[in-house]
Amino acid sequence: MSRNVILVDPLPRTVDLIMERSVKERLHALGEVVICEDRQMPAEQIDELLPDTVLIFGQTDMPRERLDRAQKLKAIINVESNFIPNIDYQACVERGIWVLAPASAFAAPVAEASLAMAIDLARGITQADREFRLGIEQYGLAGNETTFRFAGASVGIIGFGDLGRQLRELIRPFRNHVRVFDPWLPSEIIERADCAPAILDELLSESQVIFVFASVTSENEGFIGAREFAMMKPGAAFLLMSRAAVVDFPAMVEAAASGRIRVATDVFPEEPVAADDPIRSVPGILFSAHRTGGTRDALYALGSMAVADAELIMKGLPPQLCRRADPATAARLKSKPVSVT
Repeated sequence: MSRNVILVDPLPRTVDLIMERSVKERLHALGEVVICEDRQMPAEQIDELLPDTVLIFGQTDMPRERLDRAQKLKAIINVESNFIPNIDYQACVERGIWVLAPASAFAAPVAEASLAMAIDLARGITQADREFRLGIEQYGLAGNETTFRFAGASVGIIGFGDLGRQLRELIRPFRNHVRVFDPWLPSEIIERADCAPAILDELLSESQVIFVFASVTSENEGFIGAREFAMMKPGAAFLLMSRAAVVDFPAMVEAAASGRIRVATDVFPEEPVAADDPIRSVPGILFSAHRTGGTRDALYALGSMAVADAELIMKGLPPQLCRRADPATAARLKSKPVSVT
């Protein structure tokens, strides 16, 4: 008897984390669902099921030799949301296998949190709270000597994918002049969003608030370092919201500790951060524990987007919601699976 097997190998996610009951029912309607979520699915189990597998949900390793055995495979949907170097992307293109990630599910909550943290840095909200609790607060103008209004401030966005574009739409009422640096995009796309294309040095030196949404690639790892932090305006706000590896993290911490710039970060080189990590006591940094995108609605959106596109694919139609992997760009990405949700 012919089988249509759906492998669900979702760690570090779980099915309950990303799918509401109705979405799980839609998933099971697509075929014979085989789930392994207390550990990565064992290699022997994967290899046994591959000849009958039509869909894979998860981060399963799929080199060419496995793809050779998966003749019925129609799509691999990475529900962790990053494209990682464990798939032969070119072979998938050659065989008409969709490789997808519902990454845009996180765009709205990350943009919302980024704006909130930017306003916090600009107006010194968290710092004022800390000073009040210590009994060293300043009132009125005296408490605003180092603050600035986010409204009208010059903004720089590094990386203009889903996150950057969502943030740009969110800040429109604040009437900021927005510069964008994204070497993977033509100027026309940036200009259509009412932004000014800029080289990196210009953006860093002219922006009062800088948002980093860039993915880490083989070409940009650590590309914002001591030289770049020294270019920033005194008192500028720098928000790292994508991946820690795009910056020289120690240089960023040093720039914040010096008091020359103010920093917010949602990501760290190693997560979870050790309880005794010295970074916890560094002044000038607003911390967030890689939580800006991990809202309940965003996580459920991962599952619903993935299943909706899987339904289309099983009907012989192209996916509409998830991002599609392109071998030319996927080969450059250096994402790795996250260890926390």
